[in-house]
Amino acid sequence: MVQSYLYTLGHHYACNDMKKLKMYESCDKMLSLIRDNYNVLQSLGAFGISLGFGDKTVQEVCEEQNVDTFTFLAVVNLTINDYHSQSDVAKLDVPTLLHYLKASHEYYVDFQLPFLRRELSEALDEGDNLGRLILKIFDEYARFITHHMKFEEQTLFPYVEALLKGEKKEGYSIETFSKHHGQTGDKLKELKSIIIKYLPSDPMRNNMLTATLYDIFNLEEWLRLHANVEELIFEPAIKILEKQQDVDNVSVKISNMLGTADNSETLSEREKDIVIGVVQGLTNKEIAEKLFIAPNTVITHRRNIARKLQIHSTAGLTIYAIVNQLVDISSVEL
Repeated sequence: MVQSYLYTLGHHYACNDMKKLKMYESCDKMLSLIRDNYNVLQSLGAFGISLGFGDKTVQEVCEEQNVDTFTFLAVVNLTINDYHSQSDVAKLDVPTLLHYLKASHEYYVDFQLPFLRRELSEALDEGDNLGRLILKIFDEYARFITHHMKFEEQTLFPYVEALLKGEKKEGYSIETFSKHHGQTGDKLKELKSIIIKYLPSDPMRNNMLTATLYDIFNLEEWLRLHANVEELIFEPAIKILEKQQDVDNVSVKISNMLGTADNSETLSEREKDIVIGVVQGLTNKEIAEKLFIAPNTVITHRRNIARKLQIHSTAGLTIYAIVNQLVDISSVEL
């Protein structure tokens, strides 16, 4: 029975591998996505998406269940097709990613690890020294990965939640929370190797251990995909959030520093043009050519700008230009 079940699953995986992969879009039916890749079911749960959505599209399902469609598809296309684009990172919804990762940790620590432990215990003879050794290795792995995920839940996730509130803890950044996913992979490889060598001659135990080994292989793949989501999607999104927070903090400081100086003597339209040119990195000569004025006139304008604003650096003018909407922050190289 177990062998027949394993054959069926293995055959199904082989058929899936032969299918032509496609990039899923918001207009695709959610049901079609699951039929093509049934392992997406686990992702649905992590996003908080419930079944029973009929023939609705991905966008319709996500909107009804308060899940950001773009972020959902970014995770799905990464885990299915290994596709990701750095140019899309700014469009990701961090709260949606945070919910996904928290739920994934909960599934892994509270369900998957205990489930595999029970499987191993039933398949092994705990009276046998090798059987006890395998369980010991698994327990060490479970403690290691649980500690790793709890660390993220107690440090990284609260840090990101603070960023979302406009708060940034000094001395910390996403770089602080380096992840050692390679170590988790090494521990699983050791466990699989010992189980494969151990497979007992008793048919029933052999079938049970083979089924457990199959689940461990799936677990290893899930862990790889989880690490990819963190490394290729979550971390870049948090870096953008950190960068935006830094800019916002500096903008507030500059605005406070400007005080009434900005209100007492406003810049003329020509002076604003000069500021924009400086922010864009143009030289006095280039600004003069662009505005059809003499270079000495540009210098005179810059002196007046510095006197009015009490800002004497390019960085300060850049913040002034952003705060006063003379330039779009996305066009500025920070």
